[in-house]
Amino acid sequence: MQEAAKRFGTPLYVYDAAELDAALGRVHSAFGDARVYYAMKANPNLHLLRRLLAAGVGFECVSSGEMARAEHVGATGEHIIVNGPAKSAEEYRAGARLGATFVVDREEEVDLLPPGSRALVRVNPALAVSTHDHLATGAAQSKFGVSLAQVPGVLGALRAAGHTALGLHVHIGSAIRDADDFTAAFGRLRELREVTGPLQVLDAGGGWGLDADLSGIAREAHATAAHFGAQLWVEPGRYLVARAGTLLTQVVGTKHTGRDFVLVDAGMTELLRPMLYGAEHPVQALWEASAQGVWDVAGPACESGDLLARAVPLPTPTPGALLAIGEAGAYGAAMSSPYLTRSRPAEVLWTGQEWQLLRRRETPQDVWAAELTAAETPSAGC
Repeated sequence: MQEAAKRFGTPLYVYDAAELDAALGRVHSAFGDARVYYAMKANPNLHLLRRLLAAGVGFECVSSGEMARAEHVGATGEHIIVNGPAKSAEEYRAGARLGATFVVDREEEVDLLPPGSRALVRVNPALAVSTHDHLATGAAQSKFGVSLAQVPGVLGALRAAGHTALGLHVHIGSAIRDADDFTAAFGRLRELREVTGPLQVLDAGGGWGLDADLSGIAREAHATAAHFGAQLWVEPGRYLVARAGTLLTQVVGTKHTGRDFVLVDAGMTELLRPMLYGAEHPVQALWEASAQGVWDVAGPACESGDLLARAVPLPTPTPGALLAIGEAGAYGAAMSSPYLTRSRPAEVLWTGQEWQLLRRRETPQDVWAAELTAAETPSAGC
């Protein structure tokens, strides 16, 4: 990683091809013949998408932009699922043109689908789950899905409107720590069998914690799919890419106020999850020193919440030393921001033999490229 930092600068997103392949291998090993769709929002880098499509993985898309990425790498038809609670007219048109499967998130959506659509009905099982509130999509108070009681009516409405009602979809959240949460969700779905009849597809979503009992979750998911006579689909996102990615950042200096801070050149604009969800990422010092201390890792933004980690044991930092922030392959680059007109970092891949540049570092000119200067702004006059 020292070599990558010297060649490409910092902050820098670094991906490991071997771990990408290993994560997909774990999913296939656990879920067997289930159809896999990658939740693109975790990391939409085109190189990663091409690798996954070549391995037979489809894409779950939640915007017209993500559908455009899927089409750009060659995915169409059954390789695309269109999800989201508030789809636009443009997104319905794009999904129809690509032959995608739509996830119906509310009763009224049946009337908005393009004619003859394939659809799944997203079920909200109304469960409290072991994750941050902002990530709990299957909670009763969340904005996602239809209630258990609404499911038969939505399936019937889809069929009456001439659509193909493939089956049910459930995704209870992300970074879920307790595998029993999935068992509870599948149990509530199985109660619907008497009113739905047999189905073609059960989409069990994703959201598995990185250390989850994947085999146990897969057994429950397959059993639930079999209960409906359905094929199992799954939608891993973070699980596939988080551990494959590292955010490299360089020490700028230290500061001692009410706490001891190591100041680095990456922050909330490069890794938002700690500020947004209170997420904890592993931190590794890529230097050695005899003295140790406990440090908060602070970024450069003029925001009190711009902290990548708190109370991390580290050797005494020196300017120019490198820190590796782990599990940054998901929602690092994807959520990166040009706030403060900061240039988004480069993304590189270690192939096992060489560093491959996947995305160049932005320049300030890239950040403001879409803005119109006074000379370019159309006149508002008559």
